[in-house]
Amino acid sequence: MKNTAKAKTKGNSKSAKNHQKSSAQRGRVIEMRAPDRKPKVPLPEQHQPKPGIEAEIKPRPAYEAPKYKGSEKLKDKVAIVTGGDSGIGRAVAVLYAREGADVAIVYLDEEQSDAEETQRAVEKEGRRAVLIPGDVTDPESCFDVVQQTLEEFGKIDVLVNNAAFQQHQENLEDVTEEQWDRTFKTNIYGYFHMCKAALPHLKPGAAIVNTGSITGLEGSKQLLDYAATKGAIHAFTKSLAQNLVEKNIRVNCVAPGPVWTPLNVADQPPEDVAQFGGDVPMKRPAQPEEFAPADVFFASDVVSSYVTGEILTLLGGETTAA
Repeated sequence: MKNTAKAKTKGNSKSAKNHQKSSAQRGRVIEMRAPDRKPKVPLPEQHQPKPGIEAEIKPRPAYEAPKYKGSEKLKDKVAIVTGGDSGIGRAVAVLYAREGADVAIVYLDEEQSDAEETQRAVEKEGRRAVLIPGDVTDPESCFDVVQQTLEEFGKIDVLVNNAAFQQHQENLEDVTEEQWDRTFKTNIYGYFHMCKAALPHLKPGAAIVNTGSITGLEGSKQLLDYAATKGAIHAFTKSLAQNLVEKNIRVNCVAPGPVWTPLNVADQPPEDVAQFGGDVPMKRPAQPEEFAPADVFFASDVVSSYVTGEILTLLGGETTAA
């Protein structure tokens, strides 16, 4: 028995050393591979029908932010994230969960598979995620989202307006009335509807975080309607911040440059997708995980209690001021 015990101990010791060695090797591999999380231009040529499914994009957008360590900046908060199934919305939902929040994820019916992946990622962080299919262009749907969130979690502390629609067109004549209406109803009417539905339930200390765009600051010759809505979002952010400051509800906006999400793969032709983001100083689009910490900053009164009405631009090396 004694010899067996020694052998067992010796075996366990050897196994432990091997495990430590394996862990160390894995750590080195992670460090070596970390830069590969950043997309490289040219990207693979690809295209999907709208709205686009993140699970089918190559390379997959990165949302896990493995180096980001949570510190309870949103402990026991409840957040609604529209467009939370994929892209920036998914990355925000994951980091909110890592910071201690439960999340209501709003998405279109056809994005169900992506939404379920986001739900699993949030639950992996030890927080709850409820999936709420909804169309932000419909005021009633927005009120239903708020009511379902209240039924599940009992409160709302953070509203992230992120759902978006975009469609490139070469000429103004190519922008149909239908496209113009859909872009505005999704990108700015949707923000208005969600804010109006959520506001009666937001208490002092709550936060609204909007997703704008560099196109709303500089314009875009092929995104006439989209850029117009993003400019409207920036103005809406500043105006609503002034309107709600006395209620101690903060309103801010993250204005991204190019980011690797289904929005672009479902919008542009394959040859343009391959060059997406290559014209910024960093020569690449951002990963969603690189933007999500900005949404954490705006959502948490631990770090941004004196910040409202701001537009934070994340432009891959450009220096355009908001």
